[in-house]
Formats: sequence, structure tokens, C-alpha cells
Amino acid sequence: MDKRFKPKYNIKKGDTVVVIAGDDKDLKKPRQVLEVIVNIITKHTKPSAQNTRGGIVKKEAPVHISNIMLWDAKAGAPTKVKRSREDGKLVRIAKKSGGAIK
Repeated sequence: MDKRFKPKYNIKKGDTVVVIAGDDKDLKKPRQVLEVIVNIITKHTKPSAQNTRGGIVKKEAPVHISNIMLWDAKAGAPTKVKRSREDGKLVRIAKKSGGAIK
């Protein structure tokens, strides 16, 4: 993907987030971002040559970026994020507490 059209997300690998929509919605349970794929689904599979038994398989699936919010440890609640430049670097700032997010 060309850098010119690369999307900019406020969520990065290693952040603590809260799921705000979907089956795993829980606004009080913060979770760690391992990578973009964070959702675990159950998939029903038919028996085939590779999988002779079939059955229910648990598998990771992506969660849309709009269904998660960053967790603010100072406020103890989910927060929105704004970006500002400090010393020439782009810094993410939590809107609830006003603290920088590392």
C-alpha cells in the first residue's frame, strides 16, 4: 500500500482498549491489542479431506476499528484520542484526562 493512502489509526499494537460494540462488548474490561486481529469467532465446518471430523472451530477474526476505544488508565474509562505536535513529533493525547498516551 502506498504511504500516501495509508490509513491513520489512533489504536496501535500494545495499546489497552475496550470493545464498545458487538458480542464481546464490555466497557469495564480493558484488553491488550496483540495485532489487528483480536476477535475470536466460532466457525462450523463440514468434514472434508483435510479435516475429516468437522465440527466447531474457534478462530480469530478482525474487529472493525470503530467498535473499540482506547482505555485511559488515569480516568479508568474509555476515551477519545486527539493528536498534537510536541517538539516536532506527533503525540496521542487522551481527551478525558489530558495525559499523553505512550
